[in-house]
This record gives sequence, C-alpha cells and structure tokens, in this order.
Amino acid sequence: MVTIRLLGPPAMDRPGGAAGQPRGRKAWALLAYLLLAERPPARGRLAELLFADADDPLGALRWTLAELRRTLGVRLDGDPVAVTVDPATVVDVRRVLAGRPDPAPLLDVEGELLEGVRLDSCLEFESWLVVERHRISALVEARLREAAAGLLAAGRAADATPFAARAVARNPLEEGNHELLIRCLTAAGDRVAAARQLAVCEDLFDRELGVEPSAAVREAAGGSTGSAMMPPLGGRAAAVSQLEAGQAAIAAGALEAGLQCLRRAVAEAGRCRDTGLRARALAALGGALVHAVRGRDGEGVVVLHEAILLATEAGERATAVTAHRELGFVEVQAGHRLTGEAWLARAQELAETDAEHAAVLGVRGMNASDRGDYPAAFARLEESVERARRGDDERQEAWSLSLLARAHLLRGERAQATAALDRSLDLVQRQRWLAFLPWPQILRAELDLHGGDTGAAADSLEQAWSLACQLDDPCWLGMAARGLALLHTAHGDHPAATEWHLRASSVCSRTPDRYQWVHGHVLDAAVTTAIERGDHERAVPLTTALATLAAHCDLRELTVRAHLHRHALGDATALSSARLLAADIDNPALTRLLRG
Repeated sequence: MVTIRLLGPPAMDRPGGAAGQPRGRKAWALLAYLLLAERPPARGRLAELLFADADDPLGALRWTLAELRRTLGVRLDGDPVAVTVDPATVVDVRRVLAGRPDPAPLLDVEGELLEGVRLDSCLEFESWLVVERHRISALVEARLREAAAGLLAAGRAADATPFAARAVARNPLEEGNHELLIRCLTAAGDRVAAARQLAVCEDLFDRELGVEPSAAVREAAGGSTGSAMMPPLGGRAAAVSQLEAGQAAIAAGALEAGLQCLRRAVAEAGRCRDTGLRARALAALGGALVHAVRGRDGEGVVVLHEAILLATEAGERATAVTAHRELGFVEVQAGHRLTGEAWLARAQELAETDAEHAAVLGVRGMNASDRGDYPAAFARLEESVERARRGDDERQEAWSLSLLARAHLLRGERAQATAALDRSLDLVQRQRWLAFLPWPQILRAELDLHGGDTGAAADSLEQAWSLACQLDDPCWLGMAARGLALLHTAHGDHPAATEWHLRASSVCSRTPDRYQWVHGHVLDAAVTTAIERGDHERAVPLTTALATLAAHCDLRELTVRAHLHRHALGDATALSSARLLAADIDNPALTRLLRG
C-alpha cells in the first residue's frame, strides 16, 4: 500500500521502500494546499501563492504539478486544479479528516503538518500553513480523545489508555486530556499509575500555569462516581422514580441532589438489567454533567458514549438522538468542528420528530456560525426555528433565534438581528427561562450600543451581569463583561473598559470546558479596544493569543480578524494573509474591513 505522509516530515512510503519522492519543498506545499483547500483553487491563485518569485510563475506551477503526477501518481487536472488520489493510496491527513472507524492509525501520527517545510518567500502560504497546523493538530487531539472515551465507555479501559496518553503528549496543558487519561488508568485498575499521573498534572500546571487542576481531575483518580455502591432501591420502578426526580431537581437548579438521583437511576437500572432504561438514565446524567455542572464535560462525554452503546443495543432511538446531539454540542463548544459535525450528522440521521430535528439543527447552525460558514448557519438555524414552532418547543425556538440574531449581528445586519432577538427575548420571558436570559439580553445590548442608545445598553448589560453572577455561568459572565467593557469605551472611560476586558477574559476561560468562541470573541474585543487606544504593548500579546486560539478551534473569522489586528499593529504582510484566509467567508462586515 502506498502512503503519502504530510504529518511530520513529508514523505511517500512505497512497498519495498521503492525510491521516488517529489523534489523541493514547494511540491509538498502545493500538494498539502490542494488536499486541504475547501474547493479547487485557480491556477493563477496557486502561481501567485507559491511561485510569485519565479521568472514564469505559471510555468513553475506546471512543472511542479507534473512532478507530483510523476512521483505520487495523483491526478491534478483543470483550472481550478482538482486533485484525485488513487483509492489504494493512503494520505495520512485525509485519514485524520475523515475520522476512520478504526482509530489505531492515530497512534502512529507524529509531528505537525509539513514538519520542517518553511517558505520564507511565500508569506501568505506561511500564514495559511500556521493556521492549518493548529487546526490539524487540534483535530488529531480530538480524534484521540474521542477514541479513548469510546473505548472507556465500552469497558475497554486498557485499550483506551494509549489514546488518552497520546492526547496528553500532544497537548499537556489541556486539563481534559489529563482527566481522561486518569479515568482510563483508574478504570483499568492501575490506581498507582493514576495517582502518578495526577501528580504529574498538578506539578505541570503549577509550574507552567500557576494554577491547580480542577476537582474533576482529582476525582477522576477516585474511580467510581459512587452510584454502584448504593444499596438497591427496589427495581425498575425505583429507577424510573430516581430518573424523574433527578431530571426535576436539575431543572430546578438543585444540581447535587439531581446528580445523585440520576446516578442512582443508572445504578438501579443496571441492577435490574433494563438496558433501555439505563441508556435513558445515562443520557440524562451525561446531559446534566455537560449543561448544568461546570468543569464536568470529561465525565459527561464518557457517560454519553455509554448511553449510545446501550441505546443502540436496546433500540432506544430517541435516547441515541439525544446522546449524539449532546456529544456534538460538547465538541462544538470545544472548537472541534469536524468531530462535532460528525456526531450531529448522526443525530440528524436518527431524528424523526420536529423537536428532535430542531434541537440538532440548532447545534449544527451554531457550529457553522462559529466557523464563519454563514450560508450553512442560516439554513440550519432557520429550519431549526421553523421545526421548533411546528413542534411547539418555545425554548428551542428562542435558542435558535438568538443564534440567528448573533450571525446577523456579526455580519452587520442589525435590522434582521433585532427582529430575531426581539422574538427570542419574548419567548424567553414568556417561558421564564432565567438560565438563558442573559444571552439574548447581551446581544440586544450590543445592538443598542451600535445604535447609540447607551442607556438601554447599560440597563440590559447590568441586568445580564447580575443574573450571570447568580447563575455563575462563565459564558454569560464573559459576554456580559465584554459588553460592559464596550459600554465604558463608548463613555470614554478607558481604565474601566480595560478592567472589564480583563475580567471578561478571566471569567470566560476559568473552566476547562469553556465555550471557545466566546473566549475568542472576548479577546477580539479587547484587542480592538487596545489598538484604538494606541496601547500596542497590551494589544500584541492579546493578538497572539487570539490567533492561536482561533486557529486551534477553527474559528475562521476570528483568525482573519487576528491578522487584521496584526496589520493594524504594523505587520505589512498581514493584510494579504487575511484576505487569503477570508476567501470563503461570506460576511459583508468582514469584507469592508478587508478593503483596508
């Protein structure tokens, strides 16, 4: 089997070690760009991107394409240039992108995309490559975690451990990776290794970050949640009772009591060997861990994987839809676009009712919007709103309308954003959905700020901040603090604005399972304010942080904005790089900025 390796030092492996590799770094650069481009690029664009320093750029491109055809056996035809790889040829980066059912090859992935390849004369390509390296690295890490969680949920902790260990090796400062590895070691019965890994994590975080790992990491070394040790409660009826009580308690905000009931429901359903009921209880517990408790996504993911296994076995279609959707939501919040979309696409395939479709489409629309794919976002969110109306699900309608409004707001379409937000707020208030109210309030306040109504914006933001503090929700706190920073900027109170920007960044990133888009949105606002004030000393490190986060989480629009900030800070090449990276983003507001 022929293998084309683009992860690590680029190379081609043939049976028997036969010779014949593409000559030159630009050949490998061209191949990687063609394989990873969202759509076939024009020959003129490729010549400009990689061969602008040649006497005959188009001639140099033709020669390089011919070199790739000769040595790799790939088809490279037409204008735009389409690449076709023989089905018998394995391309490592495509295998990662596709997410093959067998995760074993992930353990062989070493190094970064085009490791060792540097084209100092092609600065636009270098900018593209930096972003792609972050994106592919994050995807490999997400695939490793997904494989480990799936194997752990299936009772194969020993098989899961190498995947979790590799995730830690790739990103040792990601708390969730350590938590997952510790869970695997504990479940495999190696408590000594689990304790050792906990100590490694604690020392590393103290040395590099000056913080302690969260309680979830320490508790992972303790093994069972405790539900299996609880005495029998009386069979299936008791399990159903505990499930219903747990869901009611979570809805009422009594988190600890609700989680205890749900864990009991899981344990009792297992004792009475009711696979379907245990699947439903696990899905409820996983959803509660993901949505209601901060810092528990790691445990929630494993629980949801187990729920899918049991729901599939028992034919619990609706439960499978819920668990797939929740796993997709976790991945979307973490900035794992492809893995999130895969879970959500499967949920969509299983969904039957309007309510189920509305919920899944809402998260898919959120994912597309986060990535800057506005056509897909609008299509999915509008369908979600319509299906929620048909299904008489006012909360889902309000949720999807708020995301629709956010997309319009980011595109500068304020009238459409206002219409969607007013409807969302009306539904939220009618439902008395206080846990969600800060989000549309904050977006409405930003519209008021754009319209010059600072009084209305102040009222909304102060209410949202107060409620977010009561809810202790990092996402709402970060967004509200960002809005208050912008409000103080509008009033000319720059010291207060800086203080609120600092607070926004701190509160929205304080948990490992944060919503990465909000973190990036907060950083972007802080950079913008610093540049407008001429505070380049503060703006430079913030821009670097934004660029790294946006590339790692495939936040394409924020990646472009980071390059625009670099241009404003004096980087003469950053504007052309921003334009290259924005080529597929349909946002009129961003287009105006790119005109320079």
